[in-house]
Amino acid sequence: MLNGKRIVIVLPAYNAALTLERTYREIPMDIVDDVVLVDDNSKDDTVRVGQALGISHIIKHEVNKGYGGNQKSCYKKALDLGADIVIMLHPDYQYTPKLIPAMSSVIANDLYPVVLASRILGGGALKGGMPLYKYIFNRFLTLFENIMLHEKLSEYHTGYRAFSAEVLRSIDFTYNSDDFVFDNEMISQVFMNGYEIAEITCPTKYFKEASSINFKRSMQYGMGVLRVSVLYRLQKWGLIKSKLYGK
Repeated sequence: MLNGKRIVIVLPAYNAALTLERTYREIPMDIVDDVVLVDDNSKDDTVRVGQALGISHIIKHEVNKGYGGNQKSCYKKALDLGADIVIMLHPDYQYTPKLIPAMSSVIANDLYPVVLASRILGGGALKGGMPLYKYIFNRFLTLFENIMLHEKLSEYHTGYRAFSAEVLRSIDFTYNSDDFVFDNEMISQVFMNGYEIAEITCPTKYFKEASSINFKRSMQYGMGVLRVSVLYRLQKWGLIKSKLYGK
């Protein structure tokens, strides 16, 4: 706990057997109360590795539900465990668990209800090996989103994020896509509900075992991001009522 707030780390996993242990070993268990591993029907030994590490809460999907579907299971379980702060950390070791205390502290001290770990602040993305085309897509999409959402985030596309339980309960993330655009839909829902988002600088690592989507999936994700941004602006203008913001 931190300031009396119960902290739960959720690990959305798919074929993470080679990196799960390195990720888990760096989680600061002195402040973390529970760790939830959700395995999205991996083809490797992710579940077995998690069991060997002693992770207390392991959920295995019998069919692959997608990245967004995995997160839905993660957040539901964390809230069931009584979490006050929920932090999503990818178990592929692309993001450092050493930022968990800093991210938790921002929420535990009631500064901001949501924290994103940005790879763009400080120039960590390219230094960490982010492919140039992904960096360019990231910057273009972020600019478009900031214009459409009237916000000033450095990055909307990080997979390392922390939420207060209040935020997770106030948005209907169960309606969101089961694919990668789930992340973007969540951020738009957070802003639509009037919450502010903090960012902290995060180094990142791109390497063979780290998960990454290919060019085709990146293009599909980008189109989804554009759609979400337009829906948000039309909702704000009162021209539509999207189920994305219905709760």
